[in-house]
Amino acid sequence: MKKVILDLAVTLDGFIEGSNGEIDWCILDDDMNFDGFLASIDTIFYGRASYDAWGNYQPEAGASPAEQQLWQAVHSKNKFVFSSQERQDDKATFISSDIADKVAEIKKQGGKDIWLYGGAGLIKSFLQLGLIDIYRISVHPIALGSGKPLFENLKQRVPLRLIKTNTFKSGVVQLIYEQAT
Repeated sequence: MKKVILDLAVTLDGFIEGSNGEIDWCILDDDMNFDGFLASIDTIFYGRASYDAWGNYQPEAGASPAEQQLWQAVHSKNKFVFSSQERQDDKATFISSDIADKVAEIKKQGGKDIWLYGGAGLIKSFLQLGLIDIYRISVHPIALGSGKPLFENLKQRVPLRLIKTNTFKSGVVQLIYEQAT
């Protein structure tokens, strides 16, 4: 069965973006093997705002071949957008109700794993519903002091078990957890 993987960057002080939505602090080193992660998934879950911002993003014409290839790989995945807005889109399936049931159906379809891309509201909903199987949190060597926190207003504790740690040349430390049973 597919797994839902939350893979995202967070600052040392726990923010997923700055006060003005900035993510310019994110580092993507070649030793992070992001291409390997993309090869391990065939589906991406977006919130509506994240999808509108990044779901069809195209790099500038002068972007490096590596960046163009990365976005081509991202856009080759099946896309599901969780939103209260009903919308037709030929590049994504919109889901506006019964989140837990729909996620269970998608997980049973077989194939590769699912990237829970976000945003913050969708991550919060998935946390509250217990729908995240794997947490791949890349802690970046910067403290912002303010911004949008990763874990905000949790209704209950989320017990996790560390399964792997990766350290990269940039100083980013990736912590990979699964739900503790």
